Amino acid sequence: MKTGFSPDAFAQWLRSFWPQPQLVDRFERMRACVGALFGLVLTGFLTILIGGPDAAWLIAPMGASAVLLFAAPASPLAQPWSIIGGNLVSALVGVSCARLIGEPLLAAALAVSLAIGAMFFLRCLHPPGGAVALTAVVGGPAIHALGYQFVLAPVGLNSLLLLCAALFYNNLARRRYPHVHKPEHGSVQAPPAQRLGFTKDDLDAVLRDYNEVLDISRDDLEAILEQTEIRAYQRRLGDLRCARIMRADPPAVVFGTELAEAWALMQTAGVDALPVLGPGRHVIGMLTRADFLRHAGVESLHGLDGRLRALLRRTPRTHSDKHEVAGQIMQPRVRSVGADAPLAELVPMMSEEGLRHVPVVDAQGRLAGMITQPDLVAALYEQGLRGAVAPTPVS
Repeated sequence: MKTGFSPDAFAQWLRSFWPQPQLVDRFERMRACVGALFGLVLTGFLTILIGGPDAAWLIAPMGASAVLLFAAPASPLAQPWSIIGGNLVSALVGVSCARLIGEPLLAAALAVSLAIGAMFFLRCLHPPGGAVALTAVVGGPAIHALGYQFVLAPVGLNSLLLLCAALFYNNLARRRYPHVHKPEHGSVQAPPAQRLGFTKDDLDAVLRDYNEVLDISRDDLEAILEQTEIRAYQRRLGDLRCARIMRADPPAVVFGTELAEAWALMQTAGVDALPVLGPGRHVIGMLTRADFLRHAGVESLHGLDGRLRALLRRTPRTHSDKHEVAGQIMQPRVRSVGADAPLAELVPMMSEEGLRHVPVVDAQGRLAGMITQPDLVAALYEQGLRGAVAPTPVS
C-alpha cells in the first residue's frame, strides 16, 4: 500500500480552503450593507438618546449581530428570540463568571463555553452571544463597573433596538423577517416534504443523524429541495406546456346537476372525475367516483349496491335531507393548472401528491381541459424519460 506525502492530495486540500462562489446578486449584497449601516447608526443614536452621551452606546458584538440580521435574515441564528435570548443569557453568564472566577483567562473561556450551553438549552443559539460573554469578562474596568446592569444596558438595549431596525428594514426591502416556522395544517397544497415523497419525520431523522448545526431552517430546506426538483423536471421536459397534453373540452357538470345525471355522464364518457363549473365556466369543485361511493356508504361498484341506487334516486318531495345534486357531494378544493404552465409544475402535483385528475384553465380561469395520470405518463415517455423510469432488462 502506497503511503506518504502526495503533492496532488496536498494541492486538493489547499483548494478546499477556497471559498465557494456567491450565489446572491449585487443588489442583495448592497441591501445587506445598507441594512447594517442603517441598523447600527439607529441603534447607537437611540442608545445615546436614552442613556445619555456617557453611556456605552454600542458594544462590539452588535457588529456580528448586524451581519446576521441584515446579511442572513433567513438564518435560524438571526431570528428575534436568537438575538434577544442569546445575547441576554450570554451577558448574564459572562458577568457571573467575571465576578465569581478570579483568573481572567479561565473566566473568559468558561463564560463562552457556558453561554453556548445555555443558548442550546434555551434554543436561542446566536454566535455573537459568545462575544458578549467574552466582553463581560475582558471588557475592562468600565464594563466590570456596570455589573449585572451590563445585561440590560447596553446588551439588552442594543439587541432590542437592532432587532427593531431589522424588522423595519428587512420587511421594507421585501425580505421576510422574522423567518418564522410555518406550522403544519390542512391546506389545499401539500407541504413541500410531502410533495417530494418524504415526510417531516424522515427529514428530522436525517438531520439528527447529520448531527451538526445547520444555518438554515427545515422549512427553507424543504422549499429548496422542492424548487430543485421542479428545476430538474424543467430541464428534462424542456418547454412542454400543459395545453399540449390536456384533453380539451372535457365533460363537466354544474353545481345543480342531479346526481343520477352526473353518474350517467361518467359512465357514458368513460371518465372517473368531472369538473364542477360555476358562472363563467370557472371550476368550483371536482366530482369523482369515490365521492359517489363515499356518500353512498359503499366500497365498490359490484352489483350497483342498493345504497348507491338510493343516492342516485331522485327524491319526489320538495325538501329532502338526502344529497340530490353534484355540488352537495363534490370536493370543493381543487388544484388546477394554467394551460400555459410548464409540465414540470404538474409532475409533483400528480406523481407525489397522488392527484389523478387536474383541470386545466385558460388565462381567464375558465375550464379548458383535463389532464389525467395516464396523460402525464405518456408525455413523460414521449420526452425521452423511458430509460429513466423503465426497469433494467434482465440479461
